[in-house]
Amino acid sequence: MTSRTLAKQISRFAIEKKAADVLLMDLRKVTTTADFFVVCSAGSDTQVKAIADSILDGTENIGMKAWHAEGMQALMWVVLDYVDVVVHIFHKEARSFYNLERLWGDAKITEITDELEKAVKAHRQAKGESKRLSETGRRRRTVNQ
Repeated sequence: MTSRTLAKQISRFAIEKKAADVLLMDLRKVTTTADFFVVCSAGSDTQVKAIADSILDGTENIGMKAWHAEGMQALMWVVLDYVDVVVHIFHKEARSFYNLERLWGDAKITEITDELEKAVKAHRQAKGESKRLSETGRRRRTVNQ
């Protein structure tokens, strides 16, 4: 399995647990530290743990085991090291403080999204816009009567 494939799979495991702002950072032209960082956020300690557990279980199921895990006690910033892929799971406040995106700004960054969630949001926005339009239309008719 290539490091890129592993990073994408890890991103999917994170999204399954509703990780927010999932980024895939390609570091291959920037450093030899790792090929990819997967960076994501969670809204609570419980969600940080759920995302980390999902990634650890999911990667083990596909035959990849983390070389090292750090931060599982404090749950503000969990790092899962797969040698060529390093995963950073941040509590939202910690992510904004450490700002890895700025620190590794020379890396190619790809936003990973949940396609189903994206479709649902688009559908809700479309319904909301049509609802607002019909309410506006009713108001106009009422005013004109």
